[in-house]
Amino acid sequence: MTTPEPPGHFDVPPPPPGPPTHLPGLELRVSKRLLWVGGACYPLQNVARVYTLTIHPRRKEAVLRFLRILLITGAVALTLTVLSGITMVADRDTGSGLMTFVWLGSAGVVVYALIEMLQVLGAQSHHVLAVETSGPSQAVVTSRDPHHLNQLVARIAHAIENPETEFQVRVESITISPKNYYFGDNVNMYGGSGNVGMASA
Repeated sequence: MTTPEPPGHFDVPPPPPGPPTHLPGLELRVSKRLLWVGGACYPLQNVARVYTLTIHPRRKEAVLRFLRILLITGAVALTLTVLSGITMVADRDTGSGLMTFVWLGSAGVVVYALIEMLQVLGAQSHHVLAVETSGPSQAVVTSRDPHHLNQLVARIAHAIENPETEFQVRVESITISPKNYYFGDNVNMYGGSGNVGMASA
């Protein structure tokens, strides 16, 4: 025998789930023996090494590169000026216009090289977790907190040893150029045109 419901009582359906929250960055996830870093997928059985390191900007190389560009550009501009002075004695107007073009072009090259050097000098170091596979591919994740990276190394290593393990974390992606950073002795970067996708936790 069922008890009658009090007047005015009715079953309230549960509220509909809210829209999914959009979190910035990309997802690092282990699921079904696969390691996902954003849209890239790495089978865990192909992971050869997981480790952390700190990459530093190539500040010395950036200064030397700027000085080399400055010297070469100056030498080319001076050489063209001298040659123009010798060959264009009869037509000074044409020689003057050509020299203006040469020196403006040289100034543009030097300014571009200066901006590039200042970007490297002002760049920060990054704590990095690298995942190398047995093939020619690598995933790189970075964070300001080295302890967080060490935890990720431990969790990925645990997932390699325990096939049932699954987890996911959110990371933020950045893009840096390998020519501007030291990546250590044994780190090889693959993919892209000189750029490496990185993530910042």
